[in-house]
Amino acid sequence: MIKVLAVSWLLALSACGGGGGNGGSPSAPVISAEGLWTGSTSTARTVTGIVLDNGTYWLLYSVPNVSVLTAGFVQGTGTSLNGSFSSSDGLDFNISGQGINKATLSASYATKQSFNGSVTSPNLNSTYTFTSAYNPDYDKTPSLSAIAGNYVGIASVAGRNEAMTMVINSQGLVAGTGTSSCQYAGLAVPRAKGNLYDLSLVISGSNCATGTSSVTGIGYFDSGAKRLYLAALNGARSNGLVFDGVKP
Repeated sequence: MIKVLAVSWLLALSACGGGGGNGGSPSAPVISAEGLWTGSTSTARTVTGIVLDNGTYWLLYSVPNVSVLTAGFVQGTGTSLNGSFSSSDGLDFNISGQGINKATLSASYATKQSFNGSVTSPNLNSTYTFTSAYNPDYDKTPSLSAIAGNYVGIASVAGRNEAMTMVINSQGLVAGTGTSSCQYAGLAVPRAKGNLYDLSLVISGSNCATGTSSVTGIGYFDSGAKRLYLAALNGARSNGLVFDGVKP
């Protein structure tokens, strides 16, 4: 019953214009750090960076030396100015034991070329650097037909990992089940700009680490690798969800 109500609510939200579209006038030239970025860190992790046109960013990073396993993400809002990007409100959601920590991000960028910088976590007394190049996948048009299908991967909520199967249908409805019997139900909507998807999910089940909760975030589908990345937060930014899955 919770899942049906959650999906109905999310469908109503989408109908009211919450997800964007591909219509409208041509977009203005990019003069910021906006884009999709792929690279690596000084700590032997791969990174997938997403910077939206409003400055919101998601920096997903892998387990050291294991590029196919996502270990967490840094999320916040930054400002682009004359080749410099800075953020002081970042949170690092680490699913491999370090929890949630405040973070600052500073970077230099060359529009549609490079995005290089550093992330500092004062609580952990740590700083690492990253280098990344612009991924032209950002210039593709997102579509529900591209992401529709079955996925097998690893989900993490509140730092607890579990194997999960997920289905996205041709209308963008998302349904997933973890090995803990935790249920994931929601909606993926193509964004108006960039090859990305707005994500809304309700997570429920007596065995879920946080009980029933709602999260919103971002999705990116790497069509070449048939790999789906999802990252989302609750409204208070006190709990994060990561899913990294592939189409068999």
